[in-house]
Amino acid sequence: MSTVTHPLDLFRLDDTVVVVTGASAGLGERMARVMHAVGATVVISARRRERLEALADELGRDRATPIAADMANEDDRERLIAETIDTHGRVDVLVNNAGITEVVGIEEESLELFRRVLEINTTAVWHLSKLSAPSMIDRGGGSIINVASMLGHVGATPVKQANYCASKGAVVNMTRELALQWARKGIRVNALCPGWFPSEMTEPMQEERSQDFVRRNTPIPRMGEPHELDGALLLLASSAGTFMTGQSVIVDGGWTAK
Repeated sequence: MSTVTHPLDLFRLDDTVVVVTGASAGLGERMARVMHAVGATVVISARRRERLEALADELGRDRATPIAADMANEDDRERLIAETIDTHGRVDVLVNNAGITEVVGIEEESLELFRRVLEINTTAVWHLSKLSAPSMIDRGGGSIINVASMLGHVGATPVKQANYCASKGAVVNMTRELALQWARKGIRVNALCPGWFPSEMTEPMQEERSQDFVRRNTPIPRMGEPHELDGALLLLASSAGTFMTGQSVIVDGGWTAK
């Protein structure tokens, strides 16, 4: 009889290099902390350098490397992956978490806003995945986790944000296509799709009227807690999920089950 690895060991990320974008606050900061807690070396990226530096100091510079970068800038995206490989030799896991939105009806929504949201939420995901793939292929595989949204699967109105829904819907289907292209090269590509979670982006949803809207419309009647994404994140990043690719893992309290 073969020896069975302890199930919890499958979720470890020892000797793994993980890049997390949008890591200066909110869900991205939490994701970086979770990856670090299970043994990963984390490369944390966002625009706000001072926050990244503080997080790296707290986690320890031996396994936390801050690289300030703007995901709207293609040169910054290229520099992020190049510096990661120069410093750590590889990328094992990429977490495409950076994202923006603006709540506005389409009649008032500008083309400039729409393009900027797609650049950060969709084009940057494509670009960073493309840049990271050669390192993963050279080492026999890796995992790309695209942080999409439940709003990549359903509409958002009365919270009007065509920009965000379009960008995240594109990420969901791009995830499927990249998974198919890279499956035989050892790269798994999956989407993590949160529902309503507290973050800087959802700060307007945290006042009482919006909280009442969330409670009335979510089968589990509340916002998610940040730790409630940890299990799905580690499943997609670690050896626990090595037969999963092209999937959307929706963590939304039942919102999309209705």
